[in-house]
Amino acid sequence: MDDGDSWPDFTLAEIKEMEGVYKEIGEAALSREFCNALATSFSFSASPVGRPTITWQQVQNWFRDKQKGSQAKVKSLSKALKLFINLSGESVSSNEPETSEKPKGCSISELKELAFEAKSSKDDAWYDVASFLTYRVTCAGDLEVRVRFSGFNNTEDEWVNVKTAVRERSIPLEPSECQKVEVGDLVLCYQDREDQAVYCDAHILEIQRRLHDLRGCRCIFLVRYDHDGSEEKVQLERICCRPTN
Repeated sequence: MDDGDSWPDFTLAEIKEMEGVYKEIGEAALSREFCNALATSFSFSASPVGRPTITWQQVQNWFRDKQKGSQAKVKSLSKALKLFINLSGESVSSNEPETSEKPKGCSISELKELAFEAKSSKDDAWYDVASFLTYRVTCAGDLEVRVRFSGFNNTEDEWVNVKTAVRERSIPLEPSECQKVEVGDLVLCYQDREDQAVYCDAHILEIQRRLHDLRGCRCIFLVRYDHDGSEEKVQLERICCRPTN
């Protein structure tokens, strides 16, 4: 690329304008006619003294580099989605080629046994995922999936963020496993209220260890729910632990 086609020192206002244009019209911004109009606008607007006239090629190169960066991000996020889909035994259509990559240390048979839960934005509760339906990439570059929750019909489907609202399913504990729970642990706890009964994230604040009897574990766990800050004393049967790596 010669010097005439390289990027000039675009002003912050010009970069913001091009960012906004790309978000709005995407690849259409790469057309020669559009880039020429934008370059002319930049050249005749207030700009640093002594700066050479901006060419349409320079504007187009900026959009091309922006496109390459966006495509790389989408490809990376699509692979992340495929990992979720592959692990859950589901499938979605995608233009991305199939990949044989898998986390080190895990066999294919082990991966397919994994199941997932997703967090609903309606009540901050976690529900088992029945299937991943499709996916999209937001303007901010975040990967979202549309999930079907187990036991619910399609009217309850939701778009959720893969990074913050999808994870491997929490694990119920047997009475003999109460020692696995420690103060400070993040757990999934069954919150039973008059208006709803759901599983929500909570942290263990205190544990009263007690002798077990014929009914099982009698220990008492003081939890604080993350979404509303309320505290409650619960027994082990209402707690699910997070999987360990």
